[in-house]
Amino acid sequence: MSKKVLVLSGSFRKHGNSDLLCDEFIRGAKEAGNQVEKIYVNDQKINYCRGCGVCNTTHRCVQKDDMAAVLDKMVNADVIVMATPVYFYTMNGQMKTLIDRTVPRYEEISGKDFYFIVAAADSSRANMEKTLEGFRGFTEDCLPGAKEKGVIYGTGAWNVGDIKGMPSMKEAYEMGKNVK
Repeated sequence: MSKKVLVLSGSFRKHGNSDLLCDEFIRGAKEAGNQVEKIYVNDQKINYCRGCGVCNTTHRCVQKDDMAAVLDKMVNADVIVMATPVYFYTMNGQMKTLIDRTVPRYEEISGKDFYFIVAAADSSRANMEKTLEGFRGFTEDCLPGAKEKGVIYGTGAWNVGDIKGMPSMKEAYEMGKNVK
C-alpha cells in the first residue's frame, strides 16, 4: 500500500548536505511506490509563534502565513521526514519555528511514522543526539502514537556536497526504500 510521505527539508541550501540526504530518501521512497512531497521550509513564510494561546481553543493560528498549508500537509501525511543541518548541536531555527507553529493542530499529527535526517560537520554521531532530543521531544512527548522509524546521520559534512559518496547517502536511500 502506497504511503503519503512528506519531507520537510530545513536546509537553507538547496542541494546542501541534509537536503541531498532528503533527495536520496525520496528516491528510495518513490521506488518503493510511495507518494512523496518535499517542502523547503526556508521557502515558506512561517512566522514565529507568538504564544498568544488563541489556537488552543480555535485550532487555528491568528497569523496569516504559509504554516496553515504546511500543517494541512503534515496532518494528511502518513510519514513525515524532518531534516535539518545541525547548528551548534541543535536543529536550525527554521525547523524549530515550524515545530512551534504546529500547536493549533498538533494532536492531528499523532500516530504517524517519523524519520529524522541530521547533517553536520562534526564526525561524531553522539554530538548529534542533542538535535535528535529536540525532534524526539516533539514527536515522543507531544504526539501520541508517533513512531520513530529511523535516523540518518550525515556526519563529517561541512561544505556543500561533502555528503556525496558517504555511507549516509546509501542509508538514506535504503531507509526511503523501506517505507511501507
